[in-house]
Amino acid sequence: MSALYKPSRLRAALSVLLVLGPGFFVLDRALAGGGHYYPPVSDPLVIEECGGCHMAYPPSMLPARSWQAMMASLDQHFGDDASLPAASAARIERYLMWHAGDAAGSRHAGKLLRGVSASAAPQRISELPKWVREHREVSRAEWADPKVGSKANCPACHRDAERGYFDDD
Repeated sequence: MSALYKPSRLRAALSVLLVLGPGFFVLDRALAGGGHYYPPVSDPLVIEECGGCHMAYPPSMLPARSWQAMMASLDQHFGDDASLPAASAARIERYLMWHAGDAAGSRHAGKLLRGVSASAAPQRISELPKWVREHREVSRAEWADPKVGSKANCPACHRDAERGYFDDD
């Protein structure tokens, strides 16, 4: 029997694959997605409060000034009153600002925020120049499909959006 096929070596190789395999899968997805990966929200309060009505968007998709403006006008949040107790709003705003696309150390939003003026505070991810370019081939009929509902419903087309992956599915 060849040394390569000894049962002990096979068991060792399988053990390494079982331990490291999931990590390679995640790394592969992040690298393959390139500019299509944005770290998902990890704060339970943000997930609960923002994710209660819509997908909790990765904060790196917008600059800090956008999140700050959004948090300052929660009583008029896209036609709804999303007001929160002051302590909750402050905690959520800190989280969003810390993880914003232009925050120190952020490396995931560079491509998405290209073309956004340094003084602009966009409120809709779907109005960012890169987003518009990448979705230009989506027809009005597709946006109007009841399963999609609106441009804000990322998981309708990107099945792993809530995990931070916005690759074409």
